[in-house]
Amino acid sequence: MNYYKDFDFNKAGKLIKSALIEDIGSGDITTDLFINKNSISHAQLLVKQNGIIAGLRIFKMVFELLDKNVKCNFFIKDGQKTKKGEIAGIIKGHTASLLIGERTALNILQRMSGIATVTNELVKLLGNKSIKLLDTRKTTPNFRIFEKAAVKMGGGYNHREGLYDMYLIKDNHIEASGGINKTLAYLQKHKKKLKRKTEIEVKNLNELKEVIDNGKNVIDRIMLDNFSIQQIKKAVELAGGKFEIEISGGVNKNNISSYGRIRGIDYISAGFLTHSAKSLDISLNFIT
Repeated sequence: MNYYKDFDFNKAGKLIKSALIEDIGSGDITTDLFINKNSISHAQLLVKQNGIIAGLRIFKMVFELLDKNVKCNFFIKDGQKTKKGEIAGIIKGHTASLLIGERTALNILQRMSGIATVTNELVKLLGNKSIKLLDTRKTTPNFRIFEKAAVKMGGGYNHREGLYDMYLIKDNHIEASGGINKTLAYLQKHKKKLKRKTEIEVKNLNELKEVIDNGKNVIDRIMLDNFSIQQIKKAVELAGGKFEIEISGGVNKNNISSYGRIRGIDYISAGFLTHSAKSLDISLNFIT
């Protein structure tokens, strides 16, 4: 699968360069002190924990931006399962380049692999292929592009990239607009201005009924925020397939399987995928 089909490599390159500048600063004084500039080394990319590998292409980009002569030979692909003790690849190049880029490259790879691993776990626990597991905007500032790519590598899907690619009317928008009725009335009045898909968040069944009655032709998807299992079942029944249904709020490893058994849910969004994922343990070990 081509996980990088819509990936913005130009943006990624700028973010990687910024990360390298942050780490290197005025120079790697330890490497400059000890390492001959002509020295060449080989290093193994060692996986120290079971999981899903994600971000190998980005790992390689770090070294490409530092030194185009560094070669990465990977034995597995992004999105594949990996086991503790597996050698994911061999990296060869100037010793100084490997040492300077090591931490930035690993930080990205470990973080992405951790997110992919958690996503894969939740997809399996969900156990329902008709429901798409989505990420959220609860991402690390300036790292979203990598974290959302990792979600896809783990078997999940991306919600919206940012504030610009989907209308998502949340509770604060509704409150600031004077309530659910005024919000829906405004949308109906200005529906010709709607150029993208529109989703609205509801916090109870009464708000849901208002959307069902007054959201026709302006609302595509309804987000049920922090609904109980029984409330979700009732909401799905009330919606009657007229709107896409998304579940959100407090979704985690312990409860996601309960949602997977409910018919009529289209999406489940979980901030847990990105804000609570632990980085996968991976190291770069020099062998020569």
